Amino acid sequence: MKKMIIHGGKPLSGEVVIGGAKNSTVALIPASILSESKVQLDGVPLIQDVKNLRAILDDMNVSSELNETCLEIDPTQIVSKPLPNGKIKSLRASYYFMGALLGRFGKAIVGMPGGDDIGPRPIDQHIKGFEALGARVSNERGAMFIQAPDEGLHGARIYFDMVSVGATINVILAAVRATGTTIIENVAKEPEIIDLATFLNNMGAKIRGAGTDTIRIEGVPHLYARNSHTIIPDRIEAGTYLSMAAAIGNGVTVKNIISEHLDSFLAKMEEIGVHFDVNEDSIYVYPTGDLKMVTVKTMPYPGFATDLQQPITPLLLKAQGEGMIVDTIYPKRVRHVPELVRMGANITVENDIILLHHTDQLQGTDVTADEIRAGAALMIAGLMAEGTTTIHKVENILRGYDRVIMKLTNLGANVEMADEADVVDANSAADPVVAEKKAL
Repeated sequence: MKKMIIHGGKPLSGEVVIGGAKNSTVALIPASILSESKVQLDGVPLIQDVKNLRAILDDMNVSSELNETCLEIDPTQIVSKPLPNGKIKSLRASYYFMGALLGRFGKAIVGMPGGDDIGPRPIDQHIKGFEALGARVSNERGAMFIQAPDEGLHGARIYFDMVSVGATINVILAAVRATGTTIIENVAKEPEIIDLATFLNNMGAKIRGAGTDTIRIEGVPHLYARNSHTIIPDRIEAGTYLSMAAAIGNGVTVKNIISEHLDSFLAKMEEIGVHFDVNEDSIYVYPTGDLKMVTVKTMPYPGFATDLQQPITPLLLKAQGEGMIVDTIYPKRVRHVPELVRMGANITVENDIILLHHTDQLQGTDVTADEIRAGAALMIAGLMAEGTTTIHKVENILRGYDRVIMKLTNLGANVEMADEADVVDANSAADPVVAEKKAL
């Protein structure tokens, strides 16, 4: 286990480049097994989740090679095998192998995944979609058994009872090779859905309507990757650094951004009183002056992203007045709050609503990152705080943030990675690829 040590209170300046979207990548890698030819993904973030997904691919005899941020995947020798436990348990997005394996082989045995503990995330809508396509689904000994009929999956009309990114992606993966037409209604509209559809369409899929509330899929018998696919920039990583720049920045440029993906977040930043310039693919954040407290309410895209309510929290603590955060997606996503209290934050939770009050100064102390975005919030708070902040369970941050130590250091932060006893090389510890190469 590792920890992050932050010597706070030092204003940040300079540039930071955003990596490829984690939430796209964790869908694109399972989707690659639908191809009957080699796949190339460009702009892959160097995060722990990628390493974990590659390990799952390896279990299916799918080779992969990561060179800088280019990932080559060869599914031509793939073998159908159960994935009941083990590596599957390490991350939530592994459930995308349900749809991918069902689409490729007509069957899947996949363990119930783990990942962040941020409250209930049922897969009933995933199951509803698979069953509508003709599959039989059962839960046996903690694993999902999914089997298409002998004649294969067939197109269907599916209406989701609630908007679900995971269910939308999983049903797309299963339906692209089903016979006939599938129409999915009340779907998620996230940019990552569009990214996945673009990837599959470039392989010969026929998906229309991604980014709207209705997706139409004409099934095809085969998919072949012919061109490399560049992953969209990570809007959550971008929002995290934008919040950081506003909270403790002395002029910071955040590069490789699609600003339209951040409209709701940027609107809230303006409401708080943050000044910034939006350029073609970058945003410059000015040093902040007086800020005012606001109410943040998370909603499905294009609303304010649940993944950004925690990263914006330390910034709100600088504002005058009283504010609140209402997470309608994952109301139990409040595990960062007691850790911020340990740092002196005037923040409480009542009936799953986060209540914030102006906090003059945070103080460094020992805190724990129980999930990715909670870790991001603590990281920003540590940079703002007086003294030293030590973040334990930093592996959760590394699951979702590309080369974070290197990026923070380049902005002028005094931060290092350590194990529980010894300080190690910061960049190597933060970069799973470097660490992987050293282990060979």
